[in-house]
Amino acid sequence: MTVLSYVSDQADSAWSTYLAQVERVLPYLGDLTRWADTLRHPKRALIVDIPLEMDDGTVRHFEGYRVQHNLSRGPGKGGVRFHPQVTLEEVMALSAWMTIKCAALNLPFGGAKGGVRVDPRELSIKELERLTRRYTSEIGSIIGPQQDIPAPDVGTNAQVMAWMMDTYSMNVGATTTGVVTGKPVHLGGSLGRVKATGRGVFITGVAAAQRIGLEVKQSRIAIQGLGNVGSISAELFYQAGAQIVAIQDHSGTLYREDGIDIPALLAWQREHGSIAGFTQAQAIRHQDFWLKTFDILIPAALEGQITEDRARSLTCRLVLEGANGPTLPGADDILRNRQITVVPDVICNAGGVTVSYFEWVQDFSSFFWSESEINQRLDTIMQEALDSVWLKADSLKVTLRTAAYAVACERILMARKDRGLYP
Repeated sequence: MTVLSYVSDQADSAWSTYLAQVERVLPYLGDLTRWADTLRHPKRALIVDIPLEMDDGTVRHFEGYRVQHNLSRGPGKGGVRFHPQVTLEEVMALSAWMTIKCAALNLPFGGAKGGVRVDPRELSIKELERLTRRYTSEIGSIIGPQQDIPAPDVGTNAQVMAWMMDTYSMNVGATTTGVVTGKPVHLGGSLGRVKATGRGVFITGVAAAQRIGLEVKQSRIAIQGLGNVGSISAELFYQAGAQIVAIQDHSGTLYREDGIDIPALLAWQREHGSIAGFTQAQAIRHQDFWLKTFDILIPAALEGQITEDRARSLTCRLVLEGANGPTLPGADDILRNRQITVVPDVICNAGGVTVSYFEWVQDFSSFFWSESEINQRLDTIMQEALDSVWLKADSLKVTLRTAAYAVACERILMARKDRGLYP
């Protein structure tokens, strides 16, 4: 059975969204379309069973995945997601978006992604460690510093990466810090990595706002998702003078007309684990989040959040995709027709993989950069990537998403073409 046999036929699935995005770029690839089918087929997918002894002595089984979508430009790169709704199809899509993202930023990586269908909040710290170590051992044959380098994603963090690095190192008989990125700094991690994705959203957001004549200071912003990406984005835009008027997470939705006190909210979240119960803003209905008036929307939760109905009701001028695949293809068309600028995920949230690249390079050399050096290099790469995509969009008269795919797919398919096919 092939990997694609596991794909559903739902038009709004993550994989279907990715395929629709690829189809839109094909008219702009010229002779390289001969190789375009490589974009529709993941190179490798591994499904693993993870038996886990629970603290009470019972044994449970969890399903895990690692997908390598395309390795034409370098080793695979992509996060590991621990979430109760993880599926192989979702991981396939996320790995494909990583392929596009790395190529759009011109990083020397292909795309990969991993996941385990589990709610990590229901596990003790020891159960989480055992799960992580067994998962790492199960996928150990296809990961490595020159093969595939995992990183944190939804439900994972620096501690999980430390366990993964240690497990892999024990299995190969040598400390191998470069097998994962997003590690603690004292274990070969990079300064600036924790804030990198949110910082990238801020960098591209400020640049995009300037291009469309929107002043960030005093602009009204709504953020869906207050995890690592959403919280750092909120913090940076708040410091820049923007008003964060609406915030939504898994526990509820908050609104305040004259702006939410972000430091106070983040302090509340750290203490209580969610935004629910925060008294300095009004709790509103989930669906009303999409109906409020704001200038900038930052979807920083999961994929498929901006539907056609929500796209029709949005009042903003700019969408900054902090999450992967938050906008469905039909919604993309509506936003374009309404002249709402979308900075696509493959550019907007690429700060994390960019600093992961820095970490990987530093691990190989055992020479580490200061945080100011990290941020300066990140700002330069993100700005240059956005500039090249904007230039391509103006040239082809297409959206920034199609332009980003055009830039990325040209690089991917040129590599495929020049490498040729191994008989």
